[in-house]
Amino acid sequence: MKKFTIIVSLFLIANSSIIGQGNLPKGKNQLNVGIGLSEFGTPIYLGIDHGLAKDFTLGGEISFRGYRENWRNKYYRHNITEISGNVNYHFNSVINIPRKWDVYGGLNVGFVVWSSPNDYGGDNTSGLGLGAQIGARYYLSNKVGLNLEFGSGSAYYGGKFGLTFKL
Repeated sequence: MKKFTIIVSLFLIANSSIIGQGNLPKGKNQLNVGIGLSEFGTPIYLGIDHGLAKDFTLGGEISFRGYRENWRNKYYRHNITEISGNVNYHFNSVINIPRKWDVYGGLNVGFVVWSSPNDYGGDNTSGLGLGAQIGARYYLSNKVGLNLEFGSGSAYYGGKFGLTFKL
């Protein structure tokens, strides 16, 4: 375990001296794609972030998932679509982390559309939802990164993982 810690530390120190990618500059955009974690199926998502000001981004996202539910001994297929917006603060300059990383947190608001069969009598309903998130990105290059986010929202009850592409 000690060797692993030393190797990881050396790797992070070496990477901190590379001219990195950091958070999104004002006026620039990035595309996010991936899968999510939810108690209601596995969502796929597509989103975009826009550099609003130093350390702030404004974004939008659409996600879709389907899942089956056994309700009163009968299986029902549901579809959930969410359209949401978010604002994030990026902590890189505050906590002085290597520029290959982007650590952020923020708030989101979205509208969820539940689609269930007509004969389903359960209580899934469409509606507005508010939430918060915290996440991080690791940039593999100047244009491509991995992202991981945890939080809550209109339809997310866990997190999401995916790729980020700077446009």
